[in-house]
Amino acid sequence: MKKFGYWVAKVKTKINKSQAAMIDFYRKNGVTIGDNCRIASYIGMKEAFLIEIGDNVVISTNVTFVTHDFSSKLIWPDKGELFGRIKIGNNCFIGQNATIMYGVTIADNTIVAAGSVVTKSFPESNIIIGGNPAKVIGTWEKYREKNQANVIKMKDMMRRVQENDDSFLVVK
Repeated sequence: MKKFGYWVAKVKTKINKSQAAMIDFYRKNGVTIGDNCRIASYIGMKEAFLIEIGDNVVISTNVTFVTHDFSSKLIWPDKGELFGRIKIGNNCFIGQNATIMYGVTIADNTIVAAGSVVTKSFPESNIIIGGNPAKVIGTWEKYREKNQANVIKMKDMMRRVQENDDSFLVVK
């Protein structure tokens, strides 16, 4: 039933062009979410109360939050599972298809690269992490220096593409 509530909130978000319905849905289901956040992923609801998201956080599509580990039953059949909180600091971006594991804290001003698997906490701010398992792959300052010439607003990008001007595109 909670998944149905998610889809209702998603439709309201599209109709109203506002994240308010989605944020309200998650808050009502136990996720702690700060102000001015954008969430494009379904955050599982089983242990939603173990997830804390700061202010000004963007969570891209297909991001997974893993708050438990059932594999512990193989090692300790008589005991339960492993559980851990996930805390995302302020001003963070979590890239598409990233996985954040239980017990992880991500400091303020952190970018998590697409496809990353975050298995440990990162207490440093102003960093970029990526990989499997995730590690520090850069700083905000180096990212700024490398990409400043290519940053462009969506409406300007659309206009320039229509004009067949692709000089702003990133080439690797």
